[in-house]
Amino acid sequence: MDYIQKAIDRAREERKGNIDSSAEGAVAAKPNAENNAVMPDAINYTRTRKIDLNLQWLKNQRIIVGLNNDPRAEVYRQLRTQVLQKLRANSWKTIAVTSPNESAGKSVTAINLAIAISKEVNQTVLLVDLDLRKPSIGQKLGVAIEQGLIDHLKFGVSIESLLINPNLERLVILPGRDDPEYSSEILTTPQMKALMKDLTSRYESRIIIFDMPALLVNDDAMMFLPEADSVLLVVENGGTTQEELERSKQLLEGKNLLGTVLNKVD
Repeated sequence: MDYIQKAIDRAREERKGNIDSSAEGAVAAKPNAENNAVMPDAINYTRTRKIDLNLQWLKNQRIIVGLNNDPRAEVYRQLRTQVLQKLRANSWKTIAVTSPNESAGKSVTAINLAIAISKEVNQTVLLVDLDLRKPSIGQKLGVAIEQGLIDHLKFGVSIESLLINPNLERLVILPGRDDPEYSSEILTTPQMKALMKDLTSRYESRIIIFDMPALLVNDDAMMFLPEADSVLLVVENGGTTQEELERSKQLLEGKNLLGTVLNKVD
């Protein structure tokens, strides 16, 4: 797994202009959103709740791919291309996005990547908030979440009633809601396995992105990673220590690592 460190080094060099930006395995990103409009919806969602996004809120949360004409969104388009090439080459459909520590920006990366992939006309995306202890996708999109994935797993609330279309074409979100009585064992229950089977088999063209907890905070990510086809690791520039990186490399041994995103780069 030494190529994790190599990917990080490559991303730093790329930001300095020393290597080709198409280099595989690392993308350096420090997104800050500007204004302009959200892409209009072209799919008729009849059973999925549709919401409109507040552009200023997206700007504040660094969700930039859903905004037009922001050149800083290009890093996510590059990431999208690299990710899709690997997914298609290996017939993978699911991505777990995680990080060594909580401050790396994994949720922002997962949201921007999901939006970027959804802009491909032949690709639909489901973004799942699987950080069940500290779900944040709803908050980052400015959406109030009353029920989430935990309500399906614990109380049988239908998935259809939980899904949200944020008025972005070909993107659907399965949000999370925090639960004070949450236990990581729920990730290995028959309900979770049945949900994974349903989500991955329903639509052939759909990519599923799971926003996971940080690797080193609890055991949630490690309990779920065997269910995902691939992993994307988000590393915080100047925030992720060498020790944290080494521990993450050990935990990801044997997993299908798509690449490493070096985030918060000046």
